[in-house]
Amino acid sequence: MSGLERDALHEYTLDSESVFDGALLKVWRDRVELPDGSRSVREYIRHPGAVVVVALEESGALVFERQFRYPLQRAFLELPAGKIDAGEDILACAQRELREETGFAAANWEYVGVMHPCIGYSDERIEVFFAHELSQVGGALDDGEFLEVLSLRADEVEQAIRIGRITDAKTITAYYLALPHIQARLRGR
Repeated sequence: MSGLERDALHEYTLDSESVFDGALLKVWRDRVELPDGSRSVREYIRHPGAVVVVALEESGALVFERQFRYPLQRAFLELPAGKIDAGEDILACAQRELREETGFAAANWEYVGVMHPCIGYSDERIEVFFAHELSQVGGALDDGEFLEVLSLRADEVEQAIRIGRITDAKTITAYYLALPHIQARLRGR
């Protein structure tokens, strides 16, 4: 399809209004024209974006954290992750989040890809990084942030996914996106 052709599936914004302007999330309601010319309403969340880090320790284990997530009222096993600050470079954000949350810095970083976890109601994107050659430098959790840092081997991660101990979508997706990098690194040891 050339840049001049109209996308047969595209919905065109007629007008847009802010419904809620929170500290993290912004809710919008748009009136749109559908591909057949009819009109509808779309409500969605604008999100600043985030990063997730798959960090490999020298032992071959991956750095995980256990963190309470209020909407579901329970703690989850997750990879280190966090929100991208306005104007922040995504690699700088990944490096900052790994250090703040886990106390690790990494000598080597590889960009793995991007995911869109909630395409039906949010524009959130999560940038995925693989980090290795870690060193402990000390953490600095944000105010009001509480978590436990732990290590899991790849076989433990996969078992935890299969039995439903790990259900966080960003963690599962990032793990499998980074798996070829993990395996290559472990083979090279």
